[in-house]
Amino acid sequence: MAEEESIVGVIGGSGLYEIEGLEDIRREAISTPFGEPSDAYVTGVLGGVRMVFLPRHGVGHRISPSEINYRANIWGLKRLGVTRIVSVSAVGSMREELAPGQFVAVDQFVDRTRHRPDTFFSDGVVAHVLFADPVCKDLQETLVGVGRENGVAIQDGGTYLNMEGPQFSTRAESRTYRTWNVDVIGMTNMQEARLAREAEICYATVAMVTDYDCWHEAEEDVTVEAILATMRANIGHARTLIAHSVPRLGGERTCACKEALRYAIMTEPARIPPAARDRLGLFLDKYLAT
Repeated sequence: MAEEESIVGVIGGSGLYEIEGLEDIRREAISTPFGEPSDAYVTGVLGGVRMVFLPRHGVGHRISPSEINYRANIWGLKRLGVTRIVSVSAVGSMREELAPGQFVAVDQFVDRTRHRPDTFFSDGVVAHVLFADPVCKDLQETLVGVGRENGVAIQDGGTYLNMEGPQFSTRAESRTYRTWNVDVIGMTNMQEARLAREAEICYATVAMVTDYDCWHEAEEDVTVEAILATMRANIGHARTLIAHSVPRLGGERTCACKEALRYAIMTEPARIPPAARDRLGLFLDKYLAT
């Protein structure tokens, strides 16, 4: 198999492509078999490595977490050749020691969503990818190392509970989730991780802690104003993390992520409907090409 070009995808807020050193910036609109992505993709080169940025909620934060077209977003990144995704998102802390302003390199997820398509494989084709370890360890280690080298307070590992939203938790929910020993709570990263694995793209989450949800009796309940204030304070650290990580992600992948589908496709090739074959050709052709 030919060596793949390394292209790093970044999903997050719009401030993240305002990174010093990012060159040859362009916007590329892509239509997908799964509908329209959140916005046009911003492409560029950083430290000699190609980078693609996508604002998760669209420019101007127009799209609710439950309305994000996660399949289109990941399909578009795959179509642009992305091999690694760094996802940056705001989260609430479920632990006393994880104070607002800190970062967590998440390595596990708990799914509490209810209304979101989270697989590419349906309507005539079945695949079961391994997902015990939903984050690429190699990618996570790079992000943690870069963060610590550059003075970013980042925890290595943690569990992200993905709630449905768009409302924040009730106090009863927040207290219940605390008993589950999760570290942070957010609304967006579970589907990204699932779909990235199916697309054979390495995936890692950098979670920015903005609040204590509503479980902490000594702190004010989460508010949008408080979240935005902490995000503005943290955006510099997030840019630093991306700016120093992307140039280190130009090497060939040695992890299992790049062949996650090799033994996962259960449907007999002859029984895959032509429409499904066309829709999923971006993923299937290297295994089913005739």
